[in-house]
Amino acid sequence: MTAEDKVNILLVDDQPAKLLSYEVVLRELGENLVKANSAQEAFEHLLKTDVAVVLVDVCMPDLDGFELARMIREHPRFQQTAVIFVSAVLMTDLDFMRGYECGAVDYVPVPVVPSILRAKVKVFAELYRKTRQLEKLNRELEARVADRTADLEASTAELRKSEERLRLAFDAAQMGWWDYDIAADRVTWSPSLVRIMGFAPGSFGATIEGALRHVHPEDRDRFLALVRNGVESESGHSCELRFLRPDGSVRWSLAAGQVVRDANGRPTHFAGVDLDITARKRAEERQSILVRELDHRAKNLLAVVQSVLHLSHGDTTREFIAAVDGRIKSLARAHGLLSESRWHGVDLGRIVEEEIAPFNTRRNARITATGPSVALKPEAAQSLALVVHELLTNAVKYGALSLAEGRTALIWGLESDRLLLRWSESNGPPVRPPGRQGFGTRAIVASVERQLRGTARFEWASQGLECTLSIPCDALDVSHVTPAGGFKADHDDAPVVPVPISGQRILLVEDEALIAIMMKDVLSDLGLTVVGPLGTLAQALAAASRDQVDGAILDLNLGGEAVYPVADALARRGVPFIFVTGYGAATIDRRYAHVPALEKPIDPASLKHLFDSGAFQPGAAAAERRPAMRSTRASAGVG
Repeated sequence: MTAEDKVNILLVDDQPAKLLSYEVVLRELGENLVKANSAQEAFEHLLKTDVAVVLVDVCMPDLDGFELARMIREHPRFQQTAVIFVSAVLMTDLDFMRGYECGAVDYVPVPVVPSILRAKVKVFAELYRKTRQLEKLNRELEARVADRTADLEASTAELRKSEERLRLAFDAAQMGWWDYDIAADRVTWSPSLVRIMGFAPGSFGATIEGALRHVHPEDRDRFLALVRNGVESESGHSCELRFLRPDGSVRWSLAAGQVVRDANGRPTHFAGVDLDITARKRAEERQSILVRELDHRAKNLLAVVQSVLHLSHGDTTREFIAAVDGRIKSLARAHGLLSESRWHGVDLGRIVEEEIAPFNTRRNARITATGPSVALKPEAAQSLALVVHELLTNAVKYGALSLAEGRTALIWGLESDRLLLRWSESNGPPVRPPGRQGFGTRAIVASVERQLRGTARFEWASQGLECTLSIPCDALDVSHVTPAGGFKADHDDAPVVPVPISGQRILLVEDEALIAIMMKDVLSDLGLTVVGPLGTLAQALAAASRDQVDGAILDLNLGGEAVYPVADALARRGVPFIFVTGYGAATIDRRYAHVPALEKPIDPASLKHLFDSGAFQPGAAAAERRPAMRSTRASAGVG
């Protein structure tokens, strides 16, 4: 390649080290590499030399890559200059669209793969070189048309190939083109544009008015302004429009265009392109709906928690805390199950199983539950979770479960158009109707009768409480019902041997202040010495690497940073640990799939259960410094 054939490639980045790396990677291309440390310096090079490709970092302190690309495109000399973005951050579809609107032709992610970067730059350098050569050839053809007929035919063939590639690119990108002849007041539409929009050929006609008939009435002025502003100014313009299809559906379009002028500078055509953004708009709408729904559910949940606080009672502060804690855990368990199903509903058997688990021990399962698999709507799932929790709590405090020989049974099934749940207690103390309705009874009646439009009947029989709940099936997803016997609560009777934990040192890493205080109090009550709590990754990493601890409890997210570096440091030292998270145990890195995890809100009893069950044995670390902890993920933390 001669010096004349070489093209200029402009490298723009505010970090000299990165510029040097790009220079090393692209040196093999044999082109002229020009470096700039800022947008201002880049413009100085552009004004002095012809540049084929601009390789620019998206994130720069003075002007970011988007602004630089837009400024380059707005200059008449650089409207055809290829701009390639280099990004070290995760780019969304909106970022890509913004980049293409600013004039970028491609993206290269960091870390840069040298062969890919060279290939991308080479393509545009070659395209620029071919374009420059073609321009030179055209100048020569003006002087020697007769002698270069063969070359002209070859160029025409190459042009046909380029047009075919362009057509394929338009089809793949769901794009179409249109051309407005200003003098003749006629519009030409590409067949692909008509096909994408779903109109019959020729339905647009050959005029702007013909197109306006298909544009949403609210967007017609915007479409006319796009053409008018394009004719009146030098720069290109774009806008989002809605088109009405014959079937009544709406198609969103990103329309853009620019005026074409003759040798005397008079506008002759307005060349436009059209990109189908219907899918993107629908995704934005779904996201907006999800955000509003999340806000609605969060406020509803806070309102329920507020009601629980106001309506709960206890003779002592400890009893009040226990009552509130149990009800909030019940709501959290139901919320966790609904989150797993993306709020599409949850099986009644799962609700019952989660509520029974804290009351049934492995050595003495005194609660039985049977019934078909019935899918509940989200609102019904939360209500019935609280109902089952209140029945269980009442049985523990006053009913059958207050005695060692007491038993309870919950049976449910479908009868006609209703779901029936029957709760019965036996071998308990004598019962009689209460003098006043407590929170539990009021919550059951309100949830079943007012919220679910059902009925709740209580019978204070001599052998124990009998409660029958009847709920209309419109609270269910009846398309997901299996025959009776689809669920049966089952428990392992294997005994659990508690592990002594008193006196051990536990590193507590938690960035939420109130949760950290509560967990420290719980661990101290268990006889443990707490190191912390620590709320930042740097503090936690220093302690995990330096302090002598027998175990650790790690919040999975610390101010937006994952706690895995701390987990890695503890694992290297042979210190066992558990995770706490508000995201769900399924989000934990696969490397630590064997590590127990508690899901927020934290249940103090679940912490104690992990120690007592042997799933978390901090003492073993001090004695043996074993390489890694082996256990299955704890299910107790769902509360």
